[in-house]
Amino acid sequence: MAQSDISGKISDEAGMPLAGVNIVLDGTTQGSVSDFDGNYTISNVENGTYVLNATYLGYSKFTKNVTVDGENITVNITMTEDAESLDQIIITGVTNPKSRIESSVSVTTMRPKVIEQSAPRTTAEIFRTIPGIRSESSGGEGNSNIAVRGVPVSSGGSKYVQLQEDGLPVLLFGDMSFATADIFTRYDANIGRIEAIRGGSASTLSSNSPGAIINLISKTGKTEGGSIATSFGLDYGNFRTDFDYGAPIAEGLYFHMGGFYRVGEGIRDAGYTANNGGQFKFNLTKEFEKGHVRIFAKYLNDKAIAYLPNPIQVTGTNADPDFENIPNFDANNQTLHTPYLDQNVGLGASGELRRSNVSDGMNPISTSFGVQASFDLGDNFKITNNGRFSSNKGGFNSPFPASVSTASDFLAGDFATNNGYDSLVYANGDGAVSGSSLLTPVVLFDTQLNNFNNFMNDIRLSKKFDKLDVTVGYFKGIQNVSMSWLWNSYLLEASGEDARLIDALDAGGTPLSVNGLVGYGAAFFGNCCQRSYDTRYNTSAPYLALAFEASDKLNIDASIRFDKGQVDGSFAGPATSVYDVNNDGEISLPEQTVQSIDLTNATTVNYDYDYVSFSLGANYLLKENEAVFARYSRGGAAKADRILFAGLDYTNSDRINALDFINQAEIGYKRGFEKGSLYATLFFAKTIEEGGFEATSNSIIENDYKSVGIEIEGSYRFSEDFNVRGGLTFTDAEIDSGDNAGNKPRRQPDFIYNFIPTYNFGKTNKNAFGLSFIGQSKAYAQDSNELVLPGFVIINSFINIGITDNLNANLSANNLFDSLGITESEEGSIIEGQTNYLRVRPVPGRSISLGLNYSF
Repeated sequence: MAQSDISGKISDEAGMPLAGVNIVLDGTTQGSVSDFDGNYTISNVENGTYVLNATYLGYSKFTKNVTVDGENITVNITMTEDAESLDQIIITGVTNPKSRIESSVSVTTMRPKVIEQSAPRTTAEIFRTIPGIRSESSGGEGNSNIAVRGVPVSSGGSKYVQLQEDGLPVLLFGDMSFATADIFTRYDANIGRIEAIRGGSASTLSSNSPGAIINLISKTGKTEGGSIATSFGLDYGNFRTDFDYGAPIAEGLYFHMGGFYRVGEGIRDAGYTANNGGQFKFNLTKEFEKGHVRIFAKYLNDKAIAYLPNPIQVTGTNADPDFENIPNFDANNQTLHTPYLDQNVGLGASGELRRSNVSDGMNPISTSFGVQASFDLGDNFKITNNGRFSSNKGGFNSPFPASVSTASDFLAGDFATNNGYDSLVYANGDGAVSGSSLLTPVVLFDTQLNNFNNFMNDIRLSKKFDKLDVTVGYFKGIQNVSMSWLWNSYLLEASGEDARLIDALDAGGTPLSVNGLVGYGAAFFGNCCQRSYDTRYNTSAPYLALAFEASDKLNIDASIRFDKGQVDGSFAGPATSVYDVNNDGEISLPEQTVQSIDLTNATTVNYDYDYVSFSLGANYLLKENEAVFARYSRGGAAKADRILFAGLDYTNSDRINALDFINQAEIGYKRGFEKGSLYATLFFAKTIEEGGFEATSNSIIENDYKSVGIEIEGSYRFSEDFNVRGGLTFTDAEIDSGDNAGNKPRRQPDFIYNFIPTYNFGKTNKNAFGLSFIGQSKAYAQDSNELVLPGFVIINSFINIGITDNLNANLSANNLFDSLGITESEEGSIIEGQTNYLRVRPVPGRSISLGLNYSF
């Protein structure tokens, strides 16, 4: 019989070749695998009609009918990304990578094409579309609050949620003051995908992460390709260029590199260049017959504006408040940052005279080097090691409003009367401040991140028996925490455009402040907060994981981890002295009480802690594309600097309230359809959280929480042109102890949701248009459950146009209708029947950007 060849080239939607794609003729043993250039050939095919299938991890299955009739035929294949595929292999929070259909965890995978559909402006905005995750992305490029499944944001940052890069924590603790993990994390073109595991084995396969692990996984360059992209703001100041490129160098040797640089004012009007910096990443992989070694490096030096609360006015009732902009301030699109407050002068960490630039904002400087290695040792033994050293430092500089009031009310208050304030004038010479003008006493959070270096290493030895996989691992993490709080206090008008500093005068017209500065220290907080930490956290964590294949359909896994921490160092609080800061030979009122750090009376820190985490799960395959799973876990999280305040015995390991715990249960359902997928997980979480030390009772106060809810995530392709994906999380959360027992935890909505429809059009479907609806229901401002924060929905849109095969234009609009979405309020209640002035953090308003992307 006649025999022919079927051949062609396989590429992705951007035209880049895909290596390693499996191509088979259905019902036969004939097939092929694409090479590095995406080429494939199926030889000696007899005449007839066949169904040709092509499959590749992370892409939708390609199917086409082909007829062979004595001649060679060419079938070129374009693979479509499918982040929801049940065949997607999960590597985060597991010891042995498994497909989603086989894994007994709740996991979401997002690839760049999916991420772009929600038009995110920051890394934290990406996380908003992960079910179960509450990402309060109102702080800018970092300083975001990230919570999971009703577990409270008790202090800020990502407590209970571990941010990782390529399988290792960015920082050992996610909620360190002014050094949250997302400040040191940037999403760019280097990232191949993001995996997010909620609950499950997150408790046992990483330290301080019982709630979730969010892992940013880098491209490796095994398949040659790259891109150059430039974007700029159409209605705000921003210019950014991204690039990446990776390729094989020789047989079994390949690399990837890339990064970004951007500069601009930012998405809110600051009046100066507020964002300026970038990142570069590189990795090199060598494959051997029985394993591989990968070296990687990162350099990040970025200055990004940090958005703290904005002033706003509220009328109505606590249950039904009406939030509105105050005169001359748009809470969505403006900020208290101003060119008039561009520097901060005072005494440094060692008592020296020093100056900092407010425009530095959040300024992470990180240099990282690491090695990954994995080898098959024979006899079903495998060893893997992942290690990294990071040199981290930088700063956090941003004005925090201590209150908002009229000038008359401020002058009538305790602070003004105690300091002899009689009247107010603009510091730039614009004359007197009227009594009805709104102003805000500002504490400038000038925090120096002196040393946040860390070393992380995770080594695992696995042995595969007949139906049992055994993994023994050991994690070592060493984290330095050295920072200095060098805060000053200023009077600032509550204006969103070039806010002016305000000086105070006594009854005789003599100035009592200097160019708006009213105190060298946190004067509006009672001079509480000049302090310095210099501590080290040494964590050792052996762990054991078992995976048992009970049958073709049933998988059971169990894991246990023992974390032991050793903490040493010291911290020092404030001291007050008289100091001529401006060297004019005279002592002004602020110079009479200059705050510095009392290094001669440092508090010794030397204590240990330990805790055990465990997780037990099972996954049952109902059909080839349908499964259920169940899991119970208990995990812990240690505190770092959040407890370094006077009052505790920091040398007594038995008296340190360093640990918090979460007990979790979950039952999940997974179903794949021909054109979509559905995931649903019922969850229960019980949080046992140690509070601060109470001096009056000489005891440690515990705050407990519980929550129950459901996560739903799904996608569906109605046609080759139109698809939708989305997620919904319902959480019934409750405070379970203390004075607020029975109330909802602050800022916890019942519903969080996202819905993202996308339409592809054009002859080759290279053009796309999409919307994303990201929202939440109402929540309470504080645990007292008085003031309601209204629910909101943010609508984003994007349109991609394929100019040529490799060149695309993108128009993105975030918060298209400029909706007011308040994520937190400093005040927990209002006085009903009058106008109240509050401090809130809203998500940024509308921003529109245009970009060009060239793939090669």
